[in-house]
Amino acid sequence: MSKILVTGAAGHLGHLIIKHLIESQKLSPSDIVAGSRDTAKLADLAALGLETRRVDFDDKASLEVAFSGIDRLLIVSTDELGTPGKRLVQHSAAVEAAKTAGVGRIFYTSMPQPDDSEITFKGDHLGTEQAIKASGLAYTIFRNGWYMENLFMSLPQALASGHWYTSAGNGRIAHIAREDIARAIAAGLAKPAEGNAIYTLTGEKTYTTEEIAALVRDVTGKPLTVVNLTDAELAQGMTAAGVPAPFIPTFVSFDANTREGKIAMATADAETLSGVKRVSLKDFLEANKAAIG
Repeated sequence: MSKILVTGAAGHLGHLIIKHLIESQKLSPSDIVAGSRDTAKLADLAALGLETRRVDFDDKASLEVAFSGIDRLLIVSTDELGTPGKRLVQHSAAVEAAKTAGVGRIFYTSMPQPDDSEITFKGDHLGTEQAIKASGLAYTIFRNGWYMENLFMSLPQALASGHWYTSAGNGRIAHIAREDIARAIAAGLAKPAEGNAIYTLTGEKTYTTEEIAALVRDVTGKPLTVVNLTDAELAQGMTAAGVPAPFIPTFVSFDANTREGKIAMATADAETLSGVKRVSLKDFLEANKAAIG
Protein backbone atom coordinates (compact mmCIF):
# COMPACT_ATOMS: atom_id res chain seq x y z
CA MET A 1 0.00 0.00 0.00
CA SER A 2 1.22 3.49 -0.82
CA LYS A 3 1.94 5.87 2.02
CA ILE A 4 -0.67 8.59 2.54
CA LEU A 5 0.20 11.76 4.44
CA VAL A 6 -2.53 14.02 5.81
CA THR A 7 -1.45 17.50 6.86
CA GLY A 8 -3.33 19.38 9.56
CA ALA A 9 -3.98 16.03 11.21
CA ALA A 10 -4.58 17.63 14.61
CA GLY A 11 -7.41 19.74 13.20
CA HIS A 12 -11.09 18.79 13.02
CA LEU A 13 -11.12 17.89 9.32
CA GLY A 14 -7.72 16.20 9.14
CA HIS A 15 -8.48 14.08 12.19
CA LEU A 16 -11.84 13.00 10.75
CA ILE A 17 -10.28 12.11 7.40
CA ILE A 18 -7.78 9.83 9.12
CA LYS A 19 -10.60 8.27 11.14
CA HIS A 20 -12.43 7.42 7.91
CA LEU A 21 -9.30 6.16 6.16
CA ILE A 22 -9.09 3.56 8.93
CA GLU A 23 -12.76 2.90 9.72
CA SER A 24 -14.52 3.42 6.39
CA GLN A 25 -11.73 2.60 3.93
CA LYS A 26 -10.17 -0.12 6.11
CA LEU A 27 -6.62 1.10 5.58
CA SER A 28 -3.90 -0.03 7.93
CA PRO A 29 -2.68 2.70 10.31
CA SER A 30 0.85 1.79 9.20
CA ASP A 31 0.02 3.10 5.70
CA ILE A 32 -1.03 6.52 6.99
CA VAL A 33 1.21 9.37 8.12
CA ALA A 34 -0.24 12.16 10.27
CA GLY A 35 1.35 15.58 9.86
CA SER A 36 1.18 18.61 12.13
CA ARG A 37 3.29 21.59 13.15
CA ASP A 38 3.09 20.21 16.70
CA THR A 39 3.40 16.42 16.71
CA ALA A 40 2.57 16.34 20.43
CA LYS A 41 -1.04 16.97 19.36
CA LEU A 42 -1.01 13.69 17.44
CA ALA A 43 -0.45 11.38 20.42
CA ASP A 44 -3.84 9.69 20.01
CA LEU A 45 -3.08 8.88 16.37
CA ALA A 46 0.41 7.64 17.21
CA ALA A 47 -1.20 5.33 19.76
CA LEU A 48 -3.21 3.79 16.91
CA GLY A 49 0.01 2.94 15.07
CA LEU A 50 0.29 5.92 12.73
CA GLU A 51 3.64 7.47 11.98
CA THR A 52 3.65 11.17 12.84
CA ARG A 53 5.78 13.82 11.16
CA ARG A 54 6.38 17.51 11.77
CA VAL A 55 4.82 19.51 8.93
CA ASP A 56 5.44 23.23 9.23
CA PHE A 57 4.16 25.20 6.25
CA ASP A 58 6.45 28.08 7.21
CA ASP A 59 9.57 25.85 7.12
CA LYS A 60 10.16 24.57 3.60
CA ALA A 61 13.03 22.31 4.65
CA SER A 62 10.73 20.52 7.10
CA LEU A 63 8.21 19.97 4.32
CA GLU A 64 10.69 18.20 2.04
CA VAL A 65 11.69 15.90 4.89
CA ALA A 66 8.06 15.27 5.87
CA PHE A 67 6.99 14.45 2.33
CA SER A 68 9.85 12.01 1.66
CA GLY A 69 8.58 8.56 0.69
CA ILE A 70 4.98 9.76 0.43
CA ASP A 71 2.91 8.67 -2.56
CA ARG A 72 -0.36 10.50 -1.80
CA LEU A 73 -0.21 13.87 -0.07
CA LEU A 74 -3.33 15.61 1.22
CA ILE A 75 -2.72 19.31 1.79
CA VAL A 76 -5.46 20.48 4.14
CA SER A 77 -5.61 24.24 3.60
CA THR A 78 -4.21 26.13 6.57
CA ASP A 79 -6.22 28.52 8.75
CA GLU A 80 -3.91 31.49 8.23
CA LEU A 81 -6.60 34.02 7.36
CA GLY A 82 -5.31 36.93 9.45
CA THR A 83 -2.53 37.84 7.02
CA PRO A 84 -3.77 38.15 3.41
CA GLY A 85 -1.72 36.05 1.03
CA LYS A 86 0.17 34.11 3.71
CA ARG A 87 -1.83 30.97 3.11
CA LEU A 88 -0.99 30.99 -0.60
CA VAL A 89 2.71 31.31 0.22
CA GLN A 90 2.41 28.34 2.60
CA HIS A 91 0.52 26.17 0.14
CA SER A 92 2.87 27.03 -2.72
CA ALA A 93 5.84 26.00 -0.59
CA ALA A 94 4.11 22.69 0.13
CA VAL A 95 3.48 22.05 -3.56
CA GLU A 96 7.10 22.81 -4.42
CA ALA A 97 8.33 20.56 -1.61
CA ALA A 98 6.02 17.77 -2.81
CA LYS A 99 7.54 17.93 -6.26
CA THR A 100 11.08 17.93 -4.86
CA ALA A 101 10.27 14.96 -2.62
CA GLY A 102 8.81 12.96 -5.50
CA VAL A 103 5.25 12.72 -4.20
CA GLY A 104 3.05 10.72 -6.56
CA ARG A 105 -0.17 12.68 -6.27
CA ILE A 106 -1.33 15.84 -4.52
CA PHE A 107 -4.76 16.17 -2.96
CA TYR A 108 -5.96 19.59 -1.80
CA THR A 109 -8.94 21.01 0.09
CA SER A 110 -10.13 24.06 -1.84
CA MET A 111 -13.45 25.95 -2.02
CA PRO A 112 -16.30 26.01 -4.54
CA GLN A 113 -15.78 28.17 -7.60
CA PRO A 114 -12.57 29.94 -6.50
CA ASP A 115 -12.34 31.57 -9.93
CA ASP A 116 -15.74 33.28 -9.53
CA SER A 117 -16.48 34.14 -5.92
CA GLU A 118 -17.08 37.07 -3.58
CA ILE A 119 -15.11 35.40 -0.77
CA THR A 120 -12.14 37.51 0.32
CA PHE A 121 -9.73 34.56 0.44
CA LYS A 122 -10.70 33.05 -2.92
CA GLY A 123 -7.25 33.96 -4.30
CA ASP A 124 -5.55 31.66 -1.80
CA HIS A 125 -7.44 28.68 -3.15
CA LEU A 126 -7.32 29.65 -6.82
CA GLY A 127 -3.58 30.33 -6.58
CA THR A 128 -2.97 27.00 -4.87
CA GLU A 129 -4.97 25.12 -7.48
CA GLN A 130 -2.93 26.86 -10.20
CA ALA A 131 0.34 25.97 -8.44
CA ILE A 132 -0.73 22.33 -8.19
CA LYS A 133 -1.66 22.17 -11.87
CA ALA A 134 1.62 23.87 -12.85
CA SER A 135 3.65 21.35 -10.81
CA GLY A 136 3.00 18.59 -13.32
CA LEU A 137 2.06 16.18 -10.54
CA ALA A 138 -1.16 14.18 -10.66
CA TYR A 139 -3.82 15.86 -8.54
CA THR A 140 -7.23 15.61 -6.94
CA ILE A 141 -8.85 18.82 -5.73
CA PHE A 142 -11.72 18.73 -3.25
CA ARG A 143 -13.72 21.96 -3.36
CA ASN A 144 -15.34 21.78 0.04
CA GLY A 145 -18.74 23.39 0.47
CA TRP A 146 -19.73 25.30 3.60
CA TYR A 147 -19.90 23.14 6.72
CA MET A 148 -23.16 22.70 8.56
CA GLU A 149 -20.98 23.30 11.62
CA ASN A 150 -20.44 26.88 10.42
CA LEU A 151 -24.01 27.57 11.53
CA PHE A 152 -22.81 27.24 15.13
CA MET A 153 -21.10 30.61 14.66
CA SER A 154 -24.36 32.47 14.07
CA LEU A 155 -27.35 30.46 15.27
CA PRO A 156 -26.75 30.56 19.07
CA GLN A 157 -26.65 34.38 19.07
CA ALA A 158 -29.53 34.57 16.60
CA LEU A 159 -31.74 32.33 18.71
CA ALA A 160 -30.80 34.22 21.87
CA SER A 161 -32.01 37.48 20.34
CA GLY A 162 -34.71 36.00 18.13
CA HIS A 163 -33.21 37.80 15.11
CA TRP A 164 -30.90 36.44 12.42
CA TYR A 165 -29.13 39.30 10.69
CA THR A 166 -27.96 38.57 7.16
CA SER A 167 -27.20 40.14 3.81
CA ALA A 168 -27.55 36.82 1.96
CA GLY A 169 -31.02 37.75 0.69
CA ASN A 170 -32.65 34.93 -1.25
CA GLY A 171 -29.33 33.32 -2.12
CA ARG A 172 -29.15 29.57 -1.72
CA ILE A 173 -26.52 27.31 -0.18
CA ALA A 174 -26.16 23.55 0.32
CA HIS A 175 -24.38 23.11 3.65
CA ILE A 176 -22.68 19.76 4.20
CA ALA A 177 -21.63 18.12 7.46
CA ARG A 178 -17.89 18.07 8.12
CA GLU A 179 -18.13 14.31 8.68
CA ASP A 180 -19.59 13.80 5.20
CA ILE A 181 -16.77 15.82 3.66
CA ALA A 182 -14.17 13.82 5.61
CA ARG A 183 -15.74 10.54 4.55
CA ALA A 184 -15.72 11.58 0.89
CA ILE A 185 -12.11 12.81 1.00
CA ALA A 186 -10.98 9.60 2.69
CA ALA A 187 -12.60 7.62 -0.14
CA GLY A 188 -10.90 9.81 -2.74
CA LEU A 189 -7.54 9.30 -1.03
CA ALA A 190 -7.94 5.54 -0.73
CA LYS A 191 -9.12 5.05 -4.30
CA PRO A 192 -7.74 7.89 -6.45
CA ALA A 193 -9.25 8.77 -9.81
CA GLU A 194 -7.45 7.53 -12.91
CA GLY A 195 -6.58 11.00 -14.10
CA ASN A 196 -6.65 14.43 -12.53
CA ALA A 197 -9.93 15.18 -10.78
CA ILE A 198 -11.84 18.06 -9.20
CA TYR A 199 -14.80 17.38 -6.92
CA THR A 200 -17.22 19.89 -5.38
CA LEU A 201 -18.48 18.55 -2.07
CA THR A 202 -21.85 19.96 -0.98
CA GLY A 203 -25.05 18.93 0.73
CA GLU A 204 -27.83 17.40 -1.34
CA LYS A 205 -30.21 20.37 -1.14
CA THR A 206 -29.91 24.14 -1.22
CA TYR A 207 -31.67 26.44 1.23
CA THR A 208 -32.20 30.18 1.63
CA THR A 209 -31.53 31.74 5.02
CA GLU A 210 -35.30 31.97 5.56
CA GLU A 211 -35.70 28.27 4.81
CA ILE A 212 -32.88 27.41 7.23
CA ALA A 213 -34.54 29.61 9.87
CA ALA A 214 -37.79 27.70 9.35
CA LEU A 215 -35.98 24.42 10.01
CA VAL A 216 -34.38 25.91 13.12
CA ARG A 217 -37.77 27.09 14.43
CA ASP A 218 -39.22 23.66 13.79
CA VAL A 219 -36.36 21.87 15.54
CA THR A 220 -35.98 24.19 18.55
CA GLY A 221 -39.49 25.50 18.96
CA LYS A 222 -37.99 28.96 19.42
CA PRO A 223 -38.84 32.15 17.50
CA LEU A 224 -36.34 33.27 14.88
CA THR A 225 -36.90 36.13 12.45
CA VAL A 226 -34.59 36.75 9.51
CA VAL A 227 -33.60 40.41 9.25
CA ASN A 228 -32.29 41.31 5.79
CA LEU A 229 -29.54 43.94 5.73
CA THR A 230 -27.16 45.46 3.23
CA ASP A 231 -23.51 44.43 3.40
CA ALA A 232 -22.67 47.80 4.97
CA GLU A 233 -25.36 47.40 7.63
CA LEU A 234 -24.19 43.88 8.41
CA ALA A 235 -20.61 45.14 8.81
CA GLN A 236 -21.79 47.92 11.13
CA GLY A 237 -23.66 45.40 13.25
CA MET A 238 -20.60 43.19 13.51
CA THR A 239 -18.51 46.16 14.57
CA ALA A 240 -21.04 47.02 17.25
CA ALA A 241 -21.03 43.38 18.42
CA GLY A 242 -17.27 43.46 18.89
CA VAL A 243 -16.19 41.30 15.95
CA PRO A 244 -12.47 42.00 15.29
CA ALA A 245 -12.21 44.48 12.41
CA PRO A 246 -9.81 42.42 10.22
CA PHE A 247 -12.33 39.57 10.01
CA ILE A 248 -15.47 41.58 9.23
CA PRO A 249 -14.90 41.88 5.44
CA THR A 250 -14.48 38.09 5.23
CA PHE A 251 -17.62 37.36 7.25
CA VAL A 252 -19.62 39.83 5.15
CA SER A 253 -18.23 38.28 1.97
CA PHE A 254 -19.77 34.93 2.94
CA ASP A 255 -23.26 36.45 2.79
CA ALA A 256 -22.49 38.44 -0.36
CA ASN A 257 -21.25 35.28 -2.05
CA THR A 258 -24.47 33.47 -1.16
CA ARG A 259 -26.65 36.40 -2.27
CA GLU A 260 -24.90 36.55 -5.64
CA GLY A 261 -25.59 32.86 -6.27
CA LYS A 262 -21.95 31.84 -6.31
CA ILE A 263 -22.32 28.94 -3.88
CA ALA A 264 -25.76 27.76 -4.97
CA MET A 265 -24.53 24.47 -6.41
CA ALA A 266 -25.67 21.10 -5.07
CA THR A 267 -23.62 18.20 -6.39
CA ALA A 268 -23.66 14.45 -5.77
CA ASP A 269 -19.85 14.26 -5.62
CA ALA A 270 -19.57 13.60 -1.87
CA GLU A 271 -22.03 10.73 -1.99
CA THR A 272 -20.56 9.33 -5.19
CA LEU A 273 -17.12 9.19 -3.58
CA SER A 274 -18.15 7.79 -0.20
CA GLY A 275 -21.11 5.65 -1.18
CA VAL A 276 -22.84 6.89 1.98
CA LYS A 277 -25.95 9.05 2.12
CA ARG A 278 -25.23 12.53 3.47
CA VAL A 279 -26.92 13.78 6.61
CA SER A 280 -29.75 16.20 5.88
CA LEU A 281 -29.68 19.70 7.33
CA LYS A 282 -32.76 19.03 9.43
CA ASP A 283 -31.32 15.83 10.88
CA PHE A 284 -28.06 17.66 11.62
CA LEU A 285 -29.92 20.42 13.42
CA GLU A 286 -31.90 17.85 15.40
CA ALA A 287 -28.70 16.04 16.44
CA ASN A 288 -27.05 19.31 17.47
CA LYS A 289 -30.03 21.04 19.06
CA ALA A 290 -28.09 21.75 22.27
CA ALA A 291 -25.19 23.35 20.41
CA ILE A 292 -27.32 25.78 18.41
CA GLY A 293 -29.27 27.01 21.42
